[in-house]
Amino acid sequence: VLSAEDAYEKIRAGATFVGLVTGLIFNGPQFVEEVNSGLVALLRRDGFTHISQAVGADVKGVQ
Repeated sequence: VLSAEDAYEKIRAGATFVGLVTGLIFNGPQFVEEVNSGLVALLRRDGFTHISQAVGADVKGVQ
């Protein structure tokens, strides 16, 4: 994961965990805050009030 958008895409696809190590290596410790604030903005944009609501949002109902 190299951005909040990357993490959000994986969460909407069903991920409950995303790895930030590569992003930390390339962007430094401030990367965690950038991803966190970016995720909050993306969740609000899409009308979610809790991150758990976004988990699997793109695949719910798909069998």
